[in-house]
Formats: sequence, C-alpha cells, structure tokens
Amino acid sequence: MNSQRLRTLLFVAVVLFIAAYVVFQKFLAGGTIPQPGKEYIVLIPSNSTFDEVADLLKQQGIVQNDMAFRRFSEVLKYKKDPMRSGRYAVKGGWNMIQLIRHLRGGAQAPVNLVLNNERLLEDVAGKVSRFIEPDSLTLLQLFRNDAYIQSLGYAPEDLMSLFIPNTYQFFWNTSAEKFMERMTAEHEKFWSQNGRREKAAALGLSEKEAYTLASIVEKETTKNVEKARIAGAYLNRLRIDMPLQADPTVVFATRDFETPRVTEYHTKFESPYNTYKYPGLPPGPIAMASISSLDAVLNAEKHNYIFFCALGDETGLHAFAETYDQHLANVAKFRQNLVRRGLR
Repeated sequence: MNSQRLRTLLFVAVVLFIAAYVVFQKFLAGGTIPQPGKEYIVLIPSNSTFDEVADLLKQQGIVQNDMAFRRFSEVLKYKKDPMRSGRYAVKGGWNMIQLIRHLRGGAQAPVNLVLNNERLLEDVAGKVSRFIEPDSLTLLQLFRNDAYIQSLGYAPEDLMSLFIPNTYQFFWNTSAEKFMERMTAEHEKFWSQNGRREKAAALGLSEKEAYTLASIVEKETTKNVEKARIAGAYLNRLRIDMPLQADPTVVFATRDFETPRVTEYHTKFESPYNTYKYPGLPPGPIAMASISSLDAVLNAEKHNYIFFCALGDETGLHAFAETYDQHLANVAKFRQNLVRRGLR
C-alpha cells in the first residue's frame, strides 16, 4: 500500500470517527435534562412499570428525547418491571446515562415530615399524606382499623397519644404501616428520655393520661410560660375530684372549633368529653399535644390554684385563684378589660 493510499484511508477513518462522535454527542445531548443547575423532584410510585416511569419523566419535561432514554435504559439494564419506587432529586444538565444510573441506584431524597398541632386523626392523615406516598384515606383506614391499633396497644379514643410532634425524616415511599412503626419507636424514645415515664407515674398518670391532660393544656394557652401552672391547676382539680370544666374539651365534644366563646350549648352537650358533666379526664386526647405541653404536665407547678381565667388584655395570659371568690374577682377584671378594649 502506497503512502498516498494510506493517508487517504487514515483521512477517511478520522472523518468517520469525527462524524460518529458528533452523531453520538448529538444523540446524547438530545437526551440531556434541560435547565442545567435546576433540581427536579421525581416521584416514582410503588409498582410502577417502565413505561409509566418513562411517561412520567416525559410529562415533567425531564426527558425530552424519549428514544434516547429508552435506548440507554436497555443498555444499562434499567428497563424492568416493577421499577424502583421513591423520591429522587435529579439535576438539569445531566445526560441520560447519569439520570438512569441515579434512578437505578435508588438513592432517594428524603422528606422532612412535620407533625405539630393536628387536632383530629383525619388531620394527622391529611398532614402525613403530604409527605409520604400513602394517601390520607389509606392512612385513616389504618388509624381506624381496630384490630391493628389494638395490636399497638391503643384504642380509637387514645390513638392520638401515639404521635409526638416533631420533624421526622422519611423516604417518600414509606408505607402506612412503616410510618406507624416509626411513630411507635419515636413514642418509646420520647417517654424513655428525661425521666418522663417516671414523672407521669409519680403524678398517678399513665402515659396516655398525661398526654390527654397535655392536649387540654395545649388548647388552653399558647404561652409556654404558663403551661406548667395551668397543668398544676388541673392536677389539683383531679386530686380533689373536682370536674375539670375545661372549655377545650366541650369545644372538641361539639366539634364547634370556630366558636368565639363557650356557651351553655357546649357545657350541656352530651359527650364523655364534656368535662363539665363528667369528672376526671376525657377518654383520650382532644388534640395533638406539643412537647412543651407534655413536659409542662410532667413538670407541673406545685401550688394551690384551682381556678384560672383569661386576663382579657393583650398578653394572652391567665389569672389564677385559690378560691371561688378570688376567681369571681378575676372574671370581673377580665370583663373590664374586654370593655376597655372595645370587645364587649
């Protein structure tokens, strides 16, 4: 082979290599996730098929070259059913190989599930469903499954006491049952810390009863500074077998959550949650109790106060009294403050 022919062949080989490289790069670029630097969140439901995932990625605008995604999925052995579920963070600018390897690897982006001031189990189900895959109906059905919650040691009335408000990290594809397992573990962790279980026992309360009282304190005041004092007043009533006469319990009983004030309709309402009619604690919590309210009960102030009423000023605090006459004087001041503020 002469040198001229050799140079020609080399030239053709180089041209073909460059052409192939350009075609490959164009193909690869055509499968690149748009908007470099942007983060996309991909939610792949449990038991999804490959076609469903491909359609999902296309609908979100993450995959614009469907052929490239499918071809590379075959090469990288990602095309299988069911697909790996979960919540994934993917980056704009990634090519198809990077995207597929990330989804195939299962490196999920966790969510921070926030539980705080939910009032009813329906509210808990609604809140949790915003963070994990099961919908609110699936969660609520589990919450109302008597056999299941009994296996956890709860009844429908006291199941709310399982939930300790906090921020918890979960994977999005956590099942309803796994969520409850985690809540059970977090509940045990909470009560085993800081002598909480022993403090409840010293007050003559079970964990569920302490939670129930804390839920009442939670709805009596938003001021942490007086929660332990209010808890102490309620404990004093329990010790002398005086009805708690807690307004939040009759609001809960009637489900009249928007009422501006408690009236005779509420206090006469027939319900085991009506602490004006029935002594002792109600059958279960009337809301999710915050950690500050739980600790306020467990570390309640020791005093002789039996009564308390709102000050009626701008502070949102309460006035406390040992006798009914002192309480009536505080009620009179409350009304005067409302008149002064133009609220009566």
